[in-house]
Amino acid sequence: MSASLIELQEALLATPLSAIALTLAAYLASLWIVERIGRPSWCPAVLLAALLVAASLWMLSIDVIDYQRGAGWLMLLLGPATVALGVPLYQQLHHIRALWKPLALSLPPAAALASCYSLALAWALGASPEVLASLAPKSVTAPIALGIIDELGGSVPLLMGGLLITGVMATLAVSLLAAPLGIRDHRILGFALGINGHAIGTVRAFEMSPTAGAFASLGMSLTGIFTALCLPLAWRLLGL
Repeated sequence: MSASLIELQEALLATPLSAIALTLAAYLASLWIVERIGRPSWCPAVLLAALLVAASLWMLSIDVIDYQRGAGWLMLLLGPATVALGVPLYQQLHHIRALWKPLALSLPPAAALASCYSLALAWALGASPEVLASLAPKSVTAPIALGIIDELGGSVPLLMGGLLITGVMATLAVSLLAAPLGIRDHRILGFALGINGHAIGTVRAFEMSPTAGAFASLGMSLTGIFTALCLPLAWRLLGL
C-alpha cells in the first residue's frame, strides 16, 4: 500500500466522523450516478453506495469492525427515520380508511410468506440454524429486524446483506411484473413494495407518487409489527 493510502487509512480510523463521512460521500455519489443513468429500478442508490463503501474498505485495507465502530452512529438515525414515515400515512389516511378491510386481510399471509419462503429455501439447501435465524426477518425494516434477530440468535452482518438483497429484488420484481399483470393502482403497488421491500421498496414507492409512498409506509410498518409479534413466538413453538 502506498504512503498516501496508508495516511488515508489512518485518518479514517482516527475518528468516527471519518467513517460517517465515507458513508455519506458514497451515498451522495451513488445518487449522482443513479440520476445520470435514469434512476433504473434495478439499481437503487443504497445498493450502489454499499458497493462503493465495500470497495473503499477493500482498497484501504480497513477492517469491517473498525468501519462499523465509526459508522454505527448512523444506525441511531434509523429509528427516527422510520417514525417520520407517519407523516405521509397521516396525509393519506382517508385512502387507508377506505381500504382497511382488504389491507387487514392481505397483510398476515403476505408478511408470513415473506419469512416462510426464504426459510424454506435455506432449510432445503441445508442452512445452519444461525443462517435461518438471520434470514427470517429479512423483509422487515432494519430497526425492527435488528430487535428480532437479537431474540432469534442470528448474525447481524448476514441479516443486513439479506435486507439489502431483499429490498433490491422486491423493487425490481414489482417494477417488472406490474405492467404485464395489469396492476397500475399505486395503492396496491405501494403496499406490495412496503411489505416485501421494506425501506428500499418504500423509497421506490415515493418516487412513483405520494399515495404509493404512503401505502408502502403502511405496509412496511404493519409488516414490522406483525413479524415482531409473531416470528419469535413461532420460532419458539417450532423449537428452532
